[in-house]
Amino acid sequence: MTEAADRPGRTAHELARRLGVDHHDVLVILGSGLGGVAEQLGADSPSLTLDTLPYFPHFTAPGHRAEAWSIAVGTRQVLVMAGRCHLYEGHTPDETVHPLRTGLATGCDTVILSAAVGSLRPDLSTGALVVLADQINLTGRTPLAGPQFIDMVDAYDPTLRALALATPEVTLDPRPAVYAQVPGPQFETPAEVRMLGALGADVVGMSLALETIAAREAGARVLGLGMVTNAAAGPDTGGDDIARVALAATASVAAIVRHVVVSMS
Repeated sequence: MTEAADRPGRTAHELARRLGVDHHDVLVILGSGLGGVAEQLGADSPSLTLDTLPYFPHFTAPGHRAEAWSIAVGTRQVLVMAGRCHLYEGHTPDETVHPLRTGLATGCDTVILSAAVGSLRPDLSTGALVVLADQINLTGRTPLAGPQFIDMVDAYDPTLRALALATPEVTLDPRPAVYAQVPGPQFETPAEVRMLGALGADVVGMSLALETIAAREAGARVLGLGMVTNAAAGPDTGGDDIARVALAATASVAAIVRHVVVSMS
């Protein structure tokens, strides 16, 4: 194994030492403004500051906190990260998926990814929560290197999707959603929105796709949750608007995560 390939393992070793937990079952990476989900899940101890770990990238995007908790949810130990880094921050694909690979190196074989997304459909209004069924990677980048031909059919696990949709007392759009990742950081033009819709995308964002590829490379199951914060190319795309929608969605996202973790086989 090369030194670069071993970095997630080294980071995971130090993370486990500082948290005092050797193994995790599920990794949860929270989207913009959703850090409060950790408290809703039962975090009762101070968070671990992630960017003090070896090789860990710095988080600079608004609403993303470089913090993590180890939380017992039912019979499973869940590693929750309160944000992520992005290509538009100047990171390489390998750096953007380093947090995910670190979580996998702690033992996680299930990954729950959430993100703020823009809606490409007029019937998906601000505040809607969608379960992702497929993705379109429009970044022109990949976290893989060499001849790795990863199967991306059902990249978002159908069984996990069904469990999420069955979460009691949470309203989710029942239709499967296709997620398009663009590089950012600029938002999409009206012409780009029309193009994305013609390609078959329902929502658009600046994360998730590369993380999902890296998770599938490792054989992990993935659940993707999209929190609609605005209509793509619409007026409400600022940080304050995203934070407001995220705050309102926090309890629902936590309920979905809890239901999926407790119910999955």
